[in-house]
Amino acid sequence: MTMKTAIRAAAALLAVTASPMVLAQTIAITGATLAIGDGSEPIQNGTVVISAGKVVAAGTGVAVPAGAKTIDASGKWVTPGIVSGFSRVGLAEVPGVKETNDINARTPFSAAIDVAPAINPLANPIAISRTAGVTRAVVVPATGNGIFAGQGAVVDLGADMDPITKARAFQYVEMGEEGAEDAGGSRPAAYLTFKMMLREAQDYAKAPASYDGRSKDALLNRVDAEALVPVVTGAMPLMIHVESARDILGVLALRKDFPALKLILAGATEGWMVASQIAAAKVPVIAGGLDDLPSSFEKLAATQSNVGRMVKAGVPVAMGLMDRDEALQLRLATQQAGNMVALNKVPGATGLSWGQALRSITSAPAEAMGLGDRIGSLKAGKAGDVVIWDGDPLEMESAPVAVWIDGIQQPIDNRQTKLRDRYATPVEGSLPKAYEW
Repeated sequence: MTMKTAIRAAAALLAVTASPMVLAQTIAITGATLAIGDGSEPIQNGTVVISAGKVVAAGTGVAVPAGAKTIDASGKWVTPGIVSGFSRVGLAEVPGVKETNDINARTPFSAAIDVAPAINPLANPIAISRTAGVTRAVVVPATGNGIFAGQGAVVDLGADMDPITKARAFQYVEMGEEGAEDAGGSRPAAYLTFKMMLREAQDYAKAPASYDGRSKDALLNRVDAEALVPVVTGAMPLMIHVESARDILGVLALRKDFPALKLILAGATEGWMVASQIAAAKVPVIAGGLDDLPSSFEKLAATQSNVGRMVKAGVPVAMGLMDRDEALQLRLATQQAGNMVALNKVPGATGLSWGQALRSITSAPAEAMGLGDRIGSLKAGKAGDVVIWDGDPLEMESAPVAVWIDGIQQPIDNRQTKLRDRYATPVEGSLPKAYEW
């Protein structure tokens, strides 16, 4: 890092940490095409009232409180902030540069790893995603040493130094093809490893003082065994990455040995083939949404109708980025949802209604994380995460014109927009642009 780069980074940090906190005020947004985010369809001439960082009311006929700052959103759309159901935002500035990448590591630890301390609120992808209307994200670690990757978090994308909505929100484990590789080369090895690790966690829970994680026969050291106790007791959700129909059924069957498991399926490209079983198990799914062609042997039955067919079968489905620049491109969420609506016009395809599609990127991921009472919709009492759009947010040409997180209005510029504006109309100066800062 050059001296100039270091000074710039320090100045940016000082600007964020030294600036006074903008207090959340009472705001009434009126006259909008309003979408609540709970699966219902948009309504016309809607009003949203935010006060003390939370939604007070949203709908038609909502009274504007005296003294509230009123924003006329006539001709615009208003939605809850987008929630990315699967991401690695904040863990990598430039994924290919190891110094900026905290997504995974090869250490003696696995399940005990907590991603929260690594989240960088100053990472460019956070500001870029916020500019696209994304206000919260599920941040998922990747495996480095074995099938368990560690404890993921839910974060907000606000322009401040406190990004954590919920730390240690879930445990993440790889099964299927990647899990087989991490376990030594086969699915049977992955399932056996998984079961033995959870049994060791149960042993630890029964007698922590006598657990010996140093034995050559132990699969878990003490800190990893302790970290898996909330998983085996059902206190912490277990997100399992699995894609093929046979692997999905294999994962659901794990409840026979561990009935307390609170499962979340991530990926589930072939979920449509076993949707009735997933629905019967009442397990939420976080799916990719953009997969329409096989990209591996465990995705041979890939179809963009996967999400629509699972929802039709009664599966609670959220969408996130799966193997698609999940540290960088959270803005693709609205394209994912918009594609689900467009599928209704394709003969033989199964899509979602507009309200269902928005729900898949707002309240559905919040509910999968156990945060449905706090974020994800514009119902009274939820966090004041609100976006005003210049058009239908599920159409690719639309963009946010204002974003609030916890009732605080956020900047909607980023390094990309600043560079665009800086060089759109270059003006000759005393020094080259590279030296003006």
